[in-house]
Amino acid sequence: MALIVALLSSLIVLSASSPADALSLNHYEKTCPDVESIVSKAVQSETRKDKTIPAALLRMHFHDCFIRGCDASVLLYSKGNNKAEKDGPANLSLHGFYVIEGAKKEIEASCPGVVSCADILALAARDAVVLSGGPTWDVPKGRKDGRTSKASETLQLPAPTFTISQLQQSFSQRGLSVDDLVALSGGHTIGFSHCSSFVNRIRNFNATQDIDPKMHPSFAASLRSVCPINNKAKNAGATMDPSSTTFDNTYYKLILQRKALFSSDQALLTNPKTKNLVHKFATSKQAFEKAFVKSMIKMSSLNGGQEIRKDCRVVN
Repeated sequence: MALIVALLSSLIVLSASSPADALSLNHYEKTCPDVESIVSKAVQSETRKDKTIPAALLRMHFHDCFIRGCDASVLLYSKGNNKAEKDGPANLSLHGFYVIEGAKKEIEASCPGVVSCADILALAARDAVVLSGGPTWDVPKGRKDGRTSKASETLQLPAPTFTISQLQQSFSQRGLSVDDLVALSGGHTIGFSHCSSFVNRIRNFNATQDIDPKMHPSFAASLRSVCPINNKAKNAGATMDPSSTTFDNTYYKLILQRKALFSSDQALLTNPKTKNLVHKFATSKQAFEKAFVKSMIKMSSLNGGQEIRKDCRVVN
C-alpha cells in the first residue's frame, strides 16, 4: 500500500480541490435551516441502536476526505464494471452508510436538491465526536459531491503499517501538517480494529523476532489470544482503547505505555516533534481537543466535488 505508487494521481486529486474559503458556516441558513438538527437526530437515533456508529462515521469521513477531498465519493455504490471506493480493500470494514443515506432522504423531503451528501457526512462526523463525549465545533458547509469513486484509489489511504515518513508524506500531500497528523490520529481513541490491521506486530514481526519489540509484552500476549493462528472468525479483533466508545486522550497514553494497536500509532514516537505532541496530548485532554477540532476543520475543508446528489448512493 505504498503511497508513492499513487503519488501522481494524489497530486491530480489535490489540484482539483476547492479552497477552504469556499465554505461558510451559514451556507444553508436560508435554503435548509434545519439541516444540522436533522443530521444530529439521525446520528443520535442510530447510535442508541448501535454504539459503534460514532466511530464508524468518523472513520468514514476521514476515508472520504483522503480520496479526492471530502466529496462523499466513499458513499457511491459500485456500478457495472466500476468498483467504487466503498468496495476497496481498505474500506470493506466501513459501516453505517445507512445513517447518512437516511439523513439525506429526510433532508431531501424538507429541502430537495440543496444539501450535499459530503456536508451531511461532515456534520455526522462532528456529531459522532460530540456523542462520544468529545468536543463540538461549527462545521463549514458548502461542499459538493463527487461523481468519481474508484476502489483502486483507496490504496492511497494511510495504512496501519505506515512509518512516520510515510504518514508525513500522506498527510502533507493533502495539505495537512505534522500537527494535524498527530491530532487526527487521536480519532483512534474510539472504535474497533480487526486482527488483520495489527497481526504484523504480534506474529512473524521480522526474521529474528516474533513480536514487535516496541509493543508491551503483556499487551502483545492479550492480542495473540484474541487473534489465534489461522483465525477464521470474521470479526475477531480488539477495541482501539479500553474506553472505545468515549472520545478522550487515552489513545496517547497507550502509545506511551507501548499499548497502541497499529505500527502507525507507535510510529508517532519515532520523530522528535510527533513524540512531543503525543506527550502533550497524553498530559492534556484540553490541548488534544483544541488541536483535534482545528485539524478536523482543516481536513474537512478539502473538497473537489461537482454536484449536489439527490441520492448519496448514485450520481445524478
